[in-house]
Amino acid sequence: MLYTKKGDNGLTTLFSCSKKFSKGSARIEALGALDELNSLLGFCKTKATEIESPFGDSISKHLESVQNDLFVIQAEVACAKKKLNKKRINEVEKLINKIAKELVPFSGIKSFTISGGTELSALLDYSRAVARKAERRCVAIKKHLSPDSLKYLNRLSSLLFALARLANKGIKEKKPKY
Repeated sequence: MLYTKKGDNGLTTLFSCSKKFSKGSARIEALGALDELNSLLGFCKTKATEIESPFGDSISKHLESVQNDLFVIQAEVACAKKKLNKKRINEVEKLINKIAKELVPFSGIKSFTISGGTELSALLDYSRAVARKAERRCVAIKKHLSPDSLKYLNRLSSLLFALARLANKGIKEKKPKY
């Protein structure tokens, strides 16, 4: 069966937690935001299958690595004894730096850009916004998360921003008119 009927009263259980949680609790909100992000990244991944990064691997591969990382964070939120490896934060930072070098003369954020350009870039910008929402939801329950998970979520929005710029490489991005 694909349903249990156990959550019909608005409560749910999580992995190894013995207590039940309200489906409106901050912890469940954090799980939902992480799940939403992971699903959206799956959609991005389908759009990125043929786009190679300048580093000899695909953007799709990087997105799948992020999806796996998000499952670890989701497990941690759900009371499992799982923790994100600090090595992953370093790998993400290195990837962001490689992308920044590839986007020369890109030298940091100097203004906002209007989302668009390529379809993948727009989807990655959307993912960045959802990643920030997930981070905010996780900050609300930070006593249940390792500092490394929060640090990773903070870097993730930067990675998605960098990947969106990379997906638009060669396209003049528009700035908002204030």
